[in-house]
Amino acid sequence: PSVDVVFTLRESLKPNKNYIFYCQSCGDVVVKDRKFLRVLPLPSEDWSDLVEEWCCHPDPFARSTLHPQHGDCFLGETFFLLNSGNESHVPESPKSKENTRVICRRCKTMLGETVASDTIKYYVTEVVIQLAEGSFSPTPRSQFVQSMVAQCLLELSSAKSTFRFTIKGDNGKTYILIWLLNSDTLLVESLGSSSSHSVFTSFGDILMPRSGPVGTWNAVKVLYQPCIKCRNKDLADAWENDMGVHPLKFPSETCLELLLILGLSTASLPPSLRCMNSFQVRNSFC
Repeated sequence: PSVDVVFTLRESLKPNKNYIFYCQSCGDVVVKDRKFLRVLPLPSEDWSDLVEEWCCHPDPFARSTLHPQHGDCFLGETFFLLNSGNESHVPESPKSKENTRVICRRCKTMLGETVASDTIKYYVTEVVIQLAEGSFSPTPRSQFVQSMVAQCLLELSSAKSTFRFTIKGDNGKTYILIWLLNSDTLLVESLGSSSSHSVFTSFGDILMPRSGPVGTWNAVKVLYQPCIKCRNKDLADAWENDMGVHPLKFPSETCLELLLILGLSTASLPPSLRCMNSFQVRNSFC
């Protein structure tokens, strides 16, 4: 996009700098003025399942846990882990799955979940991270969600040469099957002669700055299948057991948002370009 909306956490989060974490939906401060001594990437979520294939003796990591200390930030594929410290919105003693959800105090959006008594998982689609000396600048929700998901797809396809993904909710259900088709798509749209500083495009609530008669944006092209209400169950089951398919986990509400965004983009395409081999086609900003 012409405005830098998406950032790569691995490149943006640096040790010994002060950061503020905001709820993306409403802008409320989630974590105030946190400085990290270490910013480290986590292995993929299924790494422990592969240990038996690597080791000829019992799992040496069985009693080890990857929990951050107060000065740590651990980066996952769709989330980051922080030490809970004294955060007031974190449940003190989770007793059920529902009680582990970390909720924004202002808008009640799910931001993440507690994974241990002192560790919080925040999802990259729910929280905006900025340097403490900066100020929060809101981004339209659908633009932020699709951009962050596109960034995850690009990073994983590049690092692991995998192009098929299942989008799962925090409840364990599969919501969408996604097949990354192109990562170098360029979208071109005529912006007309509007005198306003921004235009409402066919891509949802994305307000793009006007830069002349034609606007161009980088995007990824994906094929997708919805899996809600038992749709495409056989295909979803086949993908579930396929080692070439990579799962991505987000809050269940965000999975539904993403499905709506996909549907709106497909509807904006000419009818002849909306389907390919039973999959639906969608362009997503990256």
